Amino acid sequence: MAEIKPPKILVVDDESDVTELVAYHLKAKGFQVEVVNNPNSSIGTARSFLPDLVILDVMMPDLNGIQICRMLRADPKLKKVPVIFLTAKAEENDRVQGLETGADDYICKPFSTKELVLRVQTILRRLSSDTPEQPKHLQVGQISVDIDRHEVSVHGQPIDLTATEFNLLRLLMERRGRVQTREHLLINVWNYETEIETRTVDTHVRRLREKLGTEADWIETIRGVGYRMAERKAQESST
Repeated sequence: MAEIKPPKILVVDDESDVTELVAYHLKAKGFQVEVVNNPNSSIGTARSFLPDLVILDVMMPDLNGIQICRMLRADPKLKKVPVIFLTAKAEENDRVQGLETGADDYICKPFSTKELVLRVQTILRRLSSDTPEQPKHLQVGQISVDIDRHEVSVHGQPIDLTATEFNLLRLLMERRGRVQTREHLLINVWNYETEIETRTVDTHVRRLREKLGTEADWIETIRGVGYRMAERKAQESST
């Protein structure tokens, strides 16, 4: 029987006391952890370590977390690795900027190590459940989703989605025609059972629409409620 390897977590923060604290609690939960205190070494370490998830500080000298996240998203081997931003910047605009860069989650300092570990477990659990037992294919207009291969194409051309964007698109397509509230999406895409900033949903939907290009208006905005994958494409967008 093949040995099950523990998930690998890369923690990048220029404060060694932070990385030591985070690493201690993650290792206690069975994760394999690599820490980096020099942000200039983060990408090289990520390429050799190939983590299953990255915890990334935003405010660092020389190379900040936003820049590192963009570099991760540009690397073929790392572009789909989930990223959690860990930062002292708590303003809404900062959170939105982090999510727009491609982060999957955002936790503000000072933080609860218990909450951080739960967020890590939630994201990894969501990703581990993505592969169905049998191949599955979804099609709406010119949007094609191959769930078995975790691939998305528009007009036959492949597009790159983050893990969260993929799960969001998949859920909307699977429940086509049914309105999905922001709270429902937070529970089913992000697996959050507690109330958090619903702006997270809006930010990810906007990024997803941008990537879908001419097929973006299949995703309808139901004002004050949430979103829906349309039954038929509107001739003129009213959303």
